[in-house]
Amino acid sequence: MARPPSQHPTDGELEILNVLWDAGPSELGKICAAIRRNRPVATTTVATMLGVMLEKGFVKRTNGPRGYLWSARLSQGTAAKRVLRRLVDRLFEGSAQSLVVHLIESGELSEKDRQEIKRLLGEEPGPDAC
Repeated sequence: MARPPSQHPTDGELEILNVLWDAGPSELGKICAAIRRNRPVATTTVATMLGVMLEKGFVKRTNGPRGYLWSARLSQGTAAKRVLRRLVDRLFEGSAQSLVVHLIESGELSEKDRQEIKRLLGEEPGPDAC
């Protein structure tokens, strides 16, 4: 029995989604051209990935003037939540606190990042406060 499709986008799927989030509805050729700025990829590979992503509900397609127009169906925010949840579950045993501790202890957060986190937590006033 085949396993159900993952609700978490792969790295390649995220690459395509990033193109669609930036460019909006796009033809296959435009998607391929955008990806090729970073690495070589066959048009057939991208077409196959788009078909899989369509089945997963990550993208949708409509008829365009010269073929299909592909659009992101999965929002960037939803994709970020899914990828982050998977990361937290797999690497930090489901603990978001452990992820934050890791970021702090590894020096990954800039002072600006730390200030924004404090502001979001209500520990410091925002830049517009008196």
